[in-house]
Formats: sequence, C-alpha cells, structure tokens
Amino acid sequence: MIMAITLYGIPNCDTVKKARTWLEEQEIAYTFHNFKKDGVSQELITTWLADIAWDTLVNRKGTTWRNLPEQRRAKITDAVSATPLMIENPSIIKRPVLFTGKNTYVGFSDELYQRIFNQ
Repeated sequence: MIMAITLYGIPNCDTVKKARTWLEEQEIAYTFHNFKKDGVSQELITTWLADIAWDTLVNRKGTTWRNLPEQRRAKITDAVSATPLMIENPSIIKRPVLFTGKNTYVGFSDELYQRIFNQ
C-alpha cells in the first residue's frame, strides 16, 4: 500500500489544483508542500532526481525559465547545474511533483494518477 504521499507545488497553479482535486475525489490522503512558501532543499531535489531526469524536472517551457538571462540558461546542462537553480527559484520546477513514499512523478493527468494509485 502507498503511504506518506506528498504533493509538491504552488497552490495557484492550475495543474496542481487538478492534482489536488483528483486526490481528494479519490479520498487519497496526502500532504501538500507549497514550495514557494516552504522552499525546496538539496536533499529533496536529490531524492526527486533519483526517479526523474533533471531536464524533466526543470520546466523549460515556463515564464520563469524564459525570464532567466541567456547566459544562466546556457549553464544549466545537467543535474549538478540545475539543482542550485531549482533551490534558488522553485518556480522553475515542473508541477506538481508527487512523492508516493517510494517513487517520484512529475506533472498530472488522470491516466498517470490512475496508473500510480491502481498498481
């Protein structure tokens, strides 16, 4: 059985809202971690990177990424260079991040969450 579920994200993000609604409708207990308010640590990101490629975790389609200076973007080439950026600017992290106590997933779709929770 899955336990210690944590959903990481920003409360006003539409995709995070959809994930929270889905979990609540399925009556799946979870803890919400607002990484704008509560931040993210090196350890947390390292845990995520065990399951997720850095270039999946860094949202390179979002406004936060586009607003970075070109020189800074050019230096983000691997997990080592991406980690400090995610710590300093959690808005750059693709949302939501779901940790099931065992595995980490990024993004939300009904199909993905059904697959995760019906294993």
